[in-house]
Amino acid sequence: MARMAGRRTLFAIPVLLVVTFGVFAVADASPFDPVKAYTGGAGLTASQENLDQIRANLGVDRPLADRWWSWLTSALTGDLGDSSSLRQPVADAIAERVGWSVLLATTAFLVAVVLGTTLGVLAARRRGGWLDRAAGSAAYTLEAAPAFWLGLLAIWFFSLELGVLPAGGLTDTGSDVVTAGQVATHLVLPAAVLGVTQLPWFFLFVRQGVGDALDEDPVRGARARGLSERRVLLGHALRSGMLPALTLVGSRVPELITGALLVETVFSWPGIAAATVDAALAADFPLLAALTVLATAAVLAGNLLSDLLYGLADPRVGFDG
Repeated sequence: MARMAGRRTLFAIPVLLVVTFGVFAVADASPFDPVKAYTGGAGLTASQENLDQIRANLGVDRPLADRWWSWLTSALTGDLGDSSSLRQPVADAIAERVGWSVLLATTAFLVAVVLGTTLGVLAARRRGGWLDRAAGSAAYTLEAAPAFWLGLLAIWFFSLELGVLPAGGLTDTGSDVVTAGQVATHLVLPAAVLGVTQLPWFFLFVRQGVGDALDEDPVRGARARGLSERRVLLGHALRSGMLPALTLVGSRVPELITGALLVETVFSWPGIAAATVDAALAADFPLLAALTVLATAAVLAGNLLSDLLYGLADPRVGFDG
């Protein structure tokens, strides 16, 4: 495991370098002027000399390679630069927001795994039954449903019609103190919506994997030995059937990040979504690069975790990848 993790970490270094350079290149080629975004309406009446000075202060007057290398060398020392769109250090901007995004994504992922696995096992146990047909139809429907549409639908039903859950934000209106109870209440809808968008994949993979495992000779042999149906299902079929689902851990991370950005926007969740949008519109090179590195690192870590879990669950695979 250590060797595999080490190889993957070394492989991640050039990937992150290419990704960060690509961010600077795309931002440099974009039609958005960071100086105009920084000055706003005041830039319309500012002199060209002042605009040039602001451009120099932001560092956007230098060549692309020079800006990228300067940002990279500073980032290696812990200095991610200053965000022109948020008017604060990039490290502070990310530190204030990333924790809430991680909380939302982690909770949603757990919801998807637990519900998807449970429904998948129950559906595989009675293939062709009413639960299998109902859950399968719902899964295929949810696959095609955009996250923002599900979010708006949840707000309309649970907040406007029933009035049982808050429509967005982190705390109650008028509250100046962030409490665990308020956060938990406000987390329910966005986490449930984001989890539901990921649930179909886990359900379908677990259903197929457990269903196939139930037809295999080892499971039939366990039944022939008189083992209880519960032990056969959970001790044999589920372990074998979960192997394909473990590969989803890494492959779902990119969509989980994209879905989290949409859900955060719909529910006004104070994560990195707003910062990402502001950075893109303002061509905020340092913030864009840092957020992209963070997202890329999350994807690489998800793929590594998926391979490690697969190797632990199936010793025949090992850790040679």
